[in-house]
Amino acid sequence: MVKKRLYRSTKERIIAGVCGGLAEYFNLDPTLIRLAWAVLTVFSFGAGVFAYIVAWIIVPEK
Repeated sequence: MVKKRLYRSTKERIIAGVCGGLAEYFNLDPTLIRLAWAVLTVFSFGAGVFAYIVAWIIVPEK
């Protein structure tokens, strides 16, 4: 069994590739992940921006 790892995407990237990497990991459309992240950011009063920056720092680039 191949172990899946989470990486920032180099192909599906708009800012840092975090949403694209999550989409590749969960085998989803990157647009759905970006939309969900935007909704999270709006309804959590900006916590999504902080989470994105943390993921940008922690998740390695592929």
